[in-house]
Amino acid sequence: MDIKFRHRARLFALIGAAPLVFSGLAACTSNNNPATSAAAEAGGTAATGGTLRFGVLDAPQYLDPHEAETYPESIIADNITDKLTWQDPTTGKLYPWLATSWSYNAKLTQFTFHLRKGVTFSNGTPFNSSSVKANFDQDARGDAALGIPADPTHWTGYVSTDTPDPYTAVVNFSQPNAGFLTFTSFSGDNDPGFVAASTLAKSKTQRAENVANIIGTGPFVLKSFKYQQNVVLVRRKGYDWAPQPLQHSGNGGAAYLNEIDIETIPEATVRTGSLESGALDATLDVQPTDEAPLKAEGFQILAQTVAGQNIAFSLNADLFPTNDLAVRKAIQIGWDRNALLKGVLTNSYKVATSVIASKVPGYVDYANTALKYDPAQAKQLLDADGWKVGPNGIRVKDGKQLVVKFLGINNLVANEPAYELIQAQLKQIGISVQLSVLPIPDFEVQQAKAQTSWNGTAGNTSRDDPSVLWQSDSPLVGNGSYVEAGAPERQALINATQAIQNTLDPTQRNAATKAAQDLIFQYALVVPVYEPAQVIAANKDVHGIVFDAQSRNLFYNTYISK
Repeated sequence: MDIKFRHRARLFALIGAAPLVFSGLAACTSNNNPATSAAAEAGGTAATGGTLRFGVLDAPQYLDPHEAETYPESIIADNITDKLTWQDPTTGKLYPWLATSWSYNAKLTQFTFHLRKGVTFSNGTPFNSSSVKANFDQDARGDAALGIPADPTHWTGYVSTDTPDPYTAVVNFSQPNAGFLTFTSFSGDNDPGFVAASTLAKSKTQRAENVANIIGTGPFVLKSFKYQQNVVLVRRKGYDWAPQPLQHSGNGGAAYLNEIDIETIPEATVRTGSLESGALDATLDVQPTDEAPLKAEGFQILAQTVAGQNIAFSLNADLFPTNDLAVRKAIQIGWDRNALLKGVLTNSYKVATSVIASKVPGYVDYANTALKYDPAQAKQLLDADGWKVGPNGIRVKDGKQLVVKFLGINNLVANEPAYELIQAQLKQIGISVQLSVLPIPDFEVQQAKAQTSWNGTAGNTSRDDPSVLWQSDSPLVGNGSYVEAGAPERQALINATQAIQNTLDPTQRNAATKAAQDLIFQYALVVPVYEPAQVIAANKDVHGIVFDAQSRNLFYNTYISK
């Protein structure tokens, strides 16, 4: 799926106009209904039953939805829980889900949700406003006694959730939070899917040790978990409250599949071979070099780019030598992004032309300005700053070589070859890149000490909303580039990213989003690489795999025709 500038203001047409109330009854139409499409493929009837065997690269570690960080963990969380709202992946609109309608005050500090009646957790307990309060309180604040960490990044400024009646929840913030409405549909890391009171009462260890302790409202239920082997989900009977764009009447409103077997297969050749042999029905994490051959063999290639902050290196403005603006700017323009298209990326991906993906509202294209490949200019910047080419081609200043340490993660198949291209091209202008691309557990260990050890840390942040810039790049929130007190850009960056959160007016919000992007590139704090994509290969009998707005997969409408 490839959605560009035309959707920049799409969300505001729904929730940013003058009226401050949204009624779910007025917006229940969609031209991109995966349920309708799935039924049409089967001649009007989707098949019920069977097990989808689904391969992934990374081994899920946390099954608690509020702890989920990796793509496989998010996929599991999103199939066993539901959200207040559903964000359409094509239009960006918000649809009712567990909330039937919502409103907000003019300051964007209070959000009122009216809840669907008749929803239950899989243990039979009712979902109501107390469920919303208990989940949001623990999400935002954590629980030290249970070993549950707080999530301040997503919940900055959270004050409380009030419950004036069993089916009304009022969420309060101490500062404007324009991005909160789309966050109620969020399916990425630490997502706001709802778990039962019995789960919230369990410790982090108890949740990890027994799948029966993870209770959600979603269309599937956890059945079993073998670390580094597989996770099995089983269809929940009686589920009948999917968001309108996904609803189907077949199977009584429950999911079509009996089970989903999510199998951890780290080796790309083994994932591909398992698909070709029939041991898998579908696999995530398809190698770019495998896309064309698999398609030629008759397999489906299903792909969607990931909205949010692109795959990028956040440059450490607090550590030598990337505390030098000239060095950061040279890294920003000293390598050719278009070269990624010559062997690293396929048409499923896009070269990054800003810090945020091209489908995010407020995106601006910097391909011919701040991100234009200009090695001559990069060399001039370094020369003027006193970095002279040494005998081995690596630049030297005050007796120190221009060596930068870059940390990457191997959770996406295109990451390492993309980073190696950057490493090779920066060497041509005299910058030595010491590159480490690590598995998730090792990456997390290094990430914890990135401010003092790494000049650039790579990653991406999924979110189809410009508030992703506030979340990732505000010095008061994510501070991915470690912009510390006294830095000339600090206050301007705080102001620009907060301005995104202060309004839902499309003109004002787009202007604030542009100002934030401008500052990030003016000070060369983030070096975008590419727009990531989730790429699935599936056999011809698999239908109805849905990519949501964060490109996570829902299997509620998935079925196997044979």
